[in-house]
Amino acid sequence: MSLDADWRADLDPVDAVLIDDYQSDFPVESRPFERVAAQIAAETGVDVDADGILDRVRDLRERGVFRRFGAVLNPPVIGSSTLAAVRAPEERFDEIAEVINGYRQVNHNYRRDHEWNQWFVVTAGSRERRDAILAEIEERTGCAVLNLPMLTDYYIDLEFPVVNGDRFARESGEARSASNSASGERSDPRAPGTNVSATRISEDARGDLTRLEADLLVAIQDGFPLSATPYADMASEIGADVDDVLAAVERLLADGCIKRIGCVVNHVVTGFTNNCMVVWDVPDDELDARGEAVGSLPYVTLCYHRPRRPEQGWEYDLFTMIHGREAEAVDAKIDELAAEHLPFEHERLYSTETLKQTGARYDELVADESTD
Repeated sequence: MSLDADWRADLDPVDAVLIDDYQSDFPVESRPFERVAAQIAAETGVDVDADGILDRVRDLRERGVFRRFGAVLNPPVIGSSTLAAVRAPEERFDEIAEVINGYRQVNHNYRRDHEWNQWFVVTAGSRERRDAILAEIEERTGCAVLNLPMLTDYYIDLEFPVVNGDRFARESGEARSASNSASGERSDPRAPGTNVSATRISEDARGDLTRLEADLLVAIQDGFPLSATPYADMASEIGADVDDVLAAVERLLADGCIKRIGCVVNHVVTGFTNNCMVVWDVPDDELDARGEAVGSLPYVTLCYHRPRRPEQGWEYDLFTMIHGREAEAVDAKIDELAAEHLPFEHERLYSTETLKQTGARYDELVADESTD
């Protein structure tokens, strides 16, 4: 599918609801598509059944609108994860990227327009293994590594409405919030039930998983089976009872190991090709209040606290992400953030090239954590 094509041109109301409303909260029950079909039929007035919804999910995945169907997992809760960066000399940039990308524990790597020009994520089964990988990267590349583990999660998700002409992610949510406020309705800019709070993240976190939960996480890391009975299919794959799998999924959701279940949208195909990581120098005594307030804004897709590294010239402690269809729209929102919410020194790190982008691999993460 061409990124220049209007991917929305042949979508009908059922497709639109499926794309925008089922990125999370997918039913955890034996035949989930039956419930989804009933809900969408009631909302749209279109007579659609479970097989029809399943066919639409398959089609949208084949067209690239959905990256996959299934669970969005939470690496910092299951293992030990960090965001890291190096200052790669331009003449060695590709060589250094090849070294970094060679680690299976590296699941994202981006070129960003900054002195620290390669930013990557390392997720390993333990803090010790994670830090050993960073040390190896330093030794093999000769580049100092900036190690910035997440300390506090204010808001992290890439779930937003895309069946629209919005310039930036969650613009529609902002408009709905303003409309609700004017009419006296609930004015929370996030969806009802969205959790925006200061959640501390331990670098030594362990999932404390049962053997069933560990096996299940490995089985679902690349998505659920696209069938009428995805949970039963997963149960069969790992040799478990379907009721036990359903209960395990509910526990993993409650514990935060699974962030959400639904259709994972490809934000590049749907037009959100510009994203900017903005780093802010927020006073320590204001960090939580500012982080929670900014995490509640409809156009902020990620908001979290990472450590300063003054010995490496890094003085920033609050990270925000904004995704947009146009760089100008993203910049305008960053200007708004700085003017109205975060009146502090900041830098804008636009991603200019994707060097590696895969899901975190969970085989190693769960290998030493599970108990019978």
